[in-house]
Amino acid sequence: MGEAAVLMAEGCEEGETLIIVDILRRAGIVCHTFAVDARQARDTDQDCFVKGMHGMMVKADKKFSREVKDYDMIVLPGGRPGGANLRENPEVIETVKYFAAEGKFVAAMCSGTLALAQAEVIQGRQVTGYTGYAEKLAGAVFKEDVVVADGNLITSQGPATVFPFAYKLAEVLGRDVSVLKERMLYNFAGGQ
Repeated sequence: MGEAAVLMAEGCEEGETLIIVDILRRAGIVCHTFAVDARQARDTDQDCFVKGMHGMMVKADKKFSREVKDYDMIVLPGGRPGGANLRENPEVIETVKYFAAEGKFVAAMCSGTLALAQAEVIQGRQVTGYTGYAEKLAGAVFKEDVVVADGNLITSQGPATVFPFAYKLAEVLGRDVSVLKERMLYNFAGGQ
């Protein structure tokens, strides 16, 4: 019922990235991470690693390639300079445009939303992003909501909003997350 590709560029926000993947996998969704401009390991298996915003080396499932286009959803986490690195990668921008044109799900949070602006897929659409991003997401209808879903476009604000964002992604991919929220104590912690 839907597969998600989470892009990881150098400087990605590790918490956002890994929590998104964790929740989607817990919800039973096929979710793979794709390393954009990955560092290759020195060993023989050539694993792809991405250095996150806080210096953590995170192993990606796969290296970014045309394979991403086979997925139903593309997810762009934020981070510094992770969001900017996604925005400045022509292949990422072309892929975002492809997903939007095909009516597939395009999801981004925090500075990952900058790539959506670069791809020109937000004009006239309702979005949110990191604090102060209204001007950076020019042409969109900027909302202060934690998560904004406008058709196939889903956006969120930042590290603390990753849980409701990831649950929303699971929902639009056809999963009922009510039991998952309960098992993860999300409702207990004040989430809705």
